[in-house]
Amino acid sequence: MFRGFYTVASGMLAQQRKTEMLSNNMAGANTPGFKADQASLRAFPAMLLNRIDQKTIPTESGLNLPVNNRVGALNTGVYMQEAIPKFIQGDPRETGLNTDLALIDINMPVNRENGQKGSVFFTVEGADGKPHYTRNGNFTLDGLGFLTTASGQYVLDDQGNRIQLSSENFKVNDTGLVTDETGARARIGIGYSDNPLELIKEGDGLYRTEDGTALNSAYNTEGIQFKTQQGFLEDSNVDINQTMTDMLSSYRAFEANQKVLQAYDRSMEKAANEIGKL
Repeated sequence: MFRGFYTVASGMLAQQRKTEMLSNNMAGANTPGFKADQASLRAFPAMLLNRIDQKTIPTESGLNLPVNNRVGALNTGVYMQEAIPKFIQGDPRETGLNTDLALIDINMPVNRENGQKGSVFFTVEGADGKPHYTRNGNFTLDGLGFLTTASGQYVLDDQGNRIQLSSENFKVNDTGLVTDETGARARIGIGYSDNPLELIKEGDGLYRTEDGTALNSAYNTEGIQFKTQQGFLEDSNVDINQTMTDMLSSYRAFEANQKVLQAYDRSMEKAANEIGKL
């Protein structure tokens, strides 16, 4: 009986965490470059139940032999193992602003180990001074003319330096080369990850490598094709309709587990208050 409590509670917790993940996806649906998460649900190890019995052989001394009867497998619950980002490119949306940039994936090799395509990212300077990465190209210029993200991180060039411009009247071509009124300034730093699932997701749409090292430059990596598009932003890849459907399904699953828990509770109450009096 008590095992049922634990099984139902694990199901409720898993659905609660999945709902929180889906709510976060909905909250980021209008954030440029946002990548939706997918829930990975796993079952706890199943137990193989056996019943130990005795078989009596009719002899003069009455011989009893132990018998092991298989009952079957019993699942002990479920849990949400991890939230896995989907690095599918979002649709480009024209804004007409010079400071807005979008990365357009043309050809990204498939990782043979996990079957996932690689991905390219803008390189920015994190608060710790180490390179961080983002698909959100909603940039701006600060008071000193440095190109920064909306949350204040400096955008880096392909040499790891900050990009300072004379004004917002600058151009970025398809290969990431930045030119302003004074001429060529720098090339936007673009990092490439052949397995973006290994990146650690942080706030403000930023990612970092596990050990803090820099990704390889996308310009020096063979076999990939991409371009930077000025005056565009990459929309999030959140499918709002599908996310709403998944949220309703998750809520119904939570509600079903809740009703089972209430049934267990009523059974235990009857066992304690009525059967226990006999």
